[in-house]
Amino acid sequence: MAESADRAANRAMRARFDEVYGQCQRFRSELDGLPTGLAELRVTERPDDGQVTTVVGARGELISVGLAPSVFYDRDAKALSRKITDTVLRASAAATAIRELVAGYLSPGSPSVEFLRTNDFGALLGRADAVLSR
Repeated sequence: MAESADRAANRAMRARFDEVYGQCQRFRSELDGLPTGLAELRVTERPDDGQVTTVVGARGELISVGLAPSVFYDRDAKALSRKITDTVLRASAAATAIRELVAGYLSPGSPSVEFLRTNDFGALLGRADAVLSR
């Protein structure tokens, strides 16, 4: 009887292992798309008046600035400069928040976290390169 109970327990453990392993594989495949998704991430910000549109990438780097024709009617260069700067800073802050949110799901010090910080694909591949060079 003990042998049959052990087999049943082994089958149950094996089924649970297969389930957890499948979940890990799905999670891993979702993470595989992370570098591409982050490289393509864009955050767009506009002030309430819509005169300025800024787009930044995942690391907060400025990609583009668009100006509505109405900004030229006011002719206040300092106000326009402040509006552009404020809009870029808000977009960069939003991108940083997204990056930090994603990093919160990764192990501290992992190559993926380093990639989020630097956008260096070599950081993602460094561990694999080290293992393969042994």
